Amino acid sequence: MLAQARQAGIEHLLIPAIQRSGWQNLWNLCLTDDQLYPAIGLHPVMLEQHVQGDLKALETFIQLQPPVAIGEIGLDYAIKTLDKKKQEALLDAQLDIAARHQLPVILHIRKAHEPVLRLLKSHQLCGGICHAFNGSEQQAGRYIEMGFGFGFGGMLTYPNARHLHALARHLPLETIVLETDAPDMSGIHHRYQRNSPAYLPEVVQMLGELRGIAPDQIAETTTRNAFRILGIESQI
Repeated sequence: MLAQARQAGIEHLLIPAIQRSGWQNLWNLCLTDDQLYPAIGLHPVMLEQHVQGDLKALETFIQLQPPVAIGEIGLDYAIKTLDKKKQEALLDAQLDIAARHQLPVILHIRKAHEPVLRLLKSHQLCGGICHAFNGSEQQAGRYIEMGFGFGFGGMLTYPNARHLHALARHLPLETIVLETDAPDMSGIHHRYQRNSPAYLPEVVQMLGELRGIAPDQIAETTTRNAFRILGIESQI
């Protein structure tokens, strides 16, 4: 998969973990390649699989093996069986950890932008990325004030994704980063297939068309944005 991504021109990848059992394997993978960057966190969709002690383990892990970011973390109100209060408590605790260690956060947000924004305001964070952003432009402005960027991926390539197209046109280009969310959220040309970072050039092409900017410039700018937002020394 990495070889295919590099062949497609994708050099740098942020790889988030979603539960404690995956942190060390992810860290070990990233040690094999200095263009892979780990993010570790406790994902809201895995709420019932997280156990007491995971939050303490998260902070201990960060102290010993600092990741690039905390994530994916967030709120998912689209899944009705997930307890909202427990999700909010989990997110609040992880935002507290991120603030203490001055690490950006990678946010998973579904039908929950207002409660996420409320929680973000209560912490002194250094920004991060709203993964697969589909909120309003007004909400985007509030995220931008707190140093956040917005991830766009395969969903942007669908012709009927009018709201995403409008966001991609109107949001400041310096706030946009590109993502795949592999193995999920594949684009129109790979519908119902396993997603891959190798497909990212299709997102670059679509974003360029929407904004009237050459794909090479889109690729360079969004890469610089990602390095800046994540606090990684630019390598381009």
